[in-house]
Order: sequence, then C-alpha cells, then structure tokens
Amino acid sequence: MKPDFVLLVSCVDRKGLVAAIATSISAQDCNIVESAQFDDAVTGRFFMRVAFTAPPGMTVERFDEAFLSVGSAYGIDWKVFDLSVKVRALVMVSKGGHCLNDLLYRTATRYLPMEVTSVVSNHTTWQRRVEHEGIPFHHLPITPETKAEQEARLLALIEEQRVDLVILARYMQVLSDATCRVLEGRVINIHHSSLPAFKGAMPYHRAYERGVKMVGATAHYVTPDLDEGPIIAQDVSMVDHADTVDDLIAQGQETESRVLTRAVKAHCEHRVMLNGHRTIVFK
Repeated sequence: MKPDFVLLVSCVDRKGLVAAIATSISAQDCNIVESAQFDDAVTGRFFMRVAFTAPPGMTVERFDEAFLSVGSAYGIDWKVFDLSVKVRALVMVSKGGHCLNDLLYRTATRYLPMEVTSVVSNHTTWQRRVEHEGIPFHHLPITPETKAEQEARLLALIEEQRVDLVILARYMQVLSDATCRVLEGRVINIHHSSLPAFKGAMPYHRAYERGVKMVGATAHYVTPDLDEGPIIAQDVSMVDHADTVDDLIAQGQETESRVLTRAVKAHCEHRVMLNGHRTIVFK
C-alpha cells in the first residue's frame, strides 16, 4: 500500500514517545505503512520517519493541528509532507552532462519523485538536450566580476519557480557564502572522491598517475564550507592496473551519476534528516 504522507520527527528521547506518535496517527484514521527510527546515544536525540495512508480530505495543515498536542507534550520538532506534491527541483550544470542526463532520465521514468522546473548553466552545451525534454533552459554565464549579479538572477529564478531543491549536477562554480546561507538545506552537490588529494584540473589523470585502486563520489548538502557539508550518499568502484585514464574517467562519471541520483531520491522521499553535521538517511 503506497503512503499518502510522511512524518519526520526529532526530539529528546523519552519513554512512551513512539506509542504517543503512533496513537496520534491512528486517532486521525491514518494507517502506518512504513516506520524507521534512530536513537543517537551520543547526542540523546531521537529521529523517526513514518509513512502513512490517510482518509480523503486529509491535509498537512489538518494533520499538524491534530498532532500539536503530542508534539508539544514531548517537545517534538516535526514536519509533514504530502507525497502527492512533487519536489520542485532546479538543476545546475556546466559542461559535463553525465549527471544531468541521469537525472533527466530518472525523472522522466518517475524513478525520482520530482519536477525539474528548469536547468541553469554557465554554458550552452546542454541547451538542446534540455529543451528536447520540454524543460526551460537558462544560460547564466559568470565571471569573477559578474558573480554577484549572476547569483542574484539565480535566486530570482528560484523564487519565481518556487524551487524546493537545487541540484548541482557537476556545476563547476562555487556558490558564494551568502547564497549558500539563503539556500541552506536546499542544495545538493556531487564531487569525485579524489578530493582533497587531487584538487583542481584533470583530477582523474593525476589519480591515474598515482595508481589509485578505487574511484568514488560523494553527494552532500552545500554549506559555506566548500565540499564539507553533511554527506547524504557515497560509493566507489574498483580500479584495475590495466585500466586507462579514460577507464577511470568513465567509472568516475558513472559513480557520480549513481550517487547523486541516490542522494536526490532520498531527499525527495523525505528520508534524510540532519543530525548536527551528520545525516540520518532512512532506508
């Protein structure tokens, strides 16, 4: 049975907490179809994700109102999501299109429960590909001198399109600290695992020269601390001594695409919760 809503809960752990949450959901004539929880022994915080079906006419506002008494009694921070409402995502890309292509395909096949409102790029490389999908494409070139103006235009697009999530699909520009703060918790980035060992241009070539035995990727939320935001997903593939630089690049790009899609899917299904600088990703 597919759920209609998802409830995310975080609070200090207390006896009777789970029972109180379940009772409140049941009292609203809702039925729990999926539940996962985590008790962080280090911080003493409790985290829970509950997916449930609901009777006709149920809304986020109606559920919140009925859940308020339990939430207040147990000091719960909670949020409810209506799964019939798709996440509105804006994708940013530069010249490398492997992650973009995977996101477009996974969205078209409904593997990713999101709507791509537009694609923004500082190049026109993928304009025809994007417009072929019927998705608006915005070319926002950038230089050090125009960075503030370009990001102001980006933020205006995000506001205009009511964007919930920004996906940096190998967008090779660093967002300013101010923009990162405005979009806190709403931007997912992907980068190869050769960081920080092989920074800068041609990282796979440098990794090949050092004889690395695996290539991987990390997807994380963006913060003002470059490539140090809370990690959502990671993966690696093994490298053979006979692999060429092109083999490494192909493996790396495939891994980047897979990891980014995994992170985006978890976010869109409301499976990710922040726990300080770490994440809890419910399966």
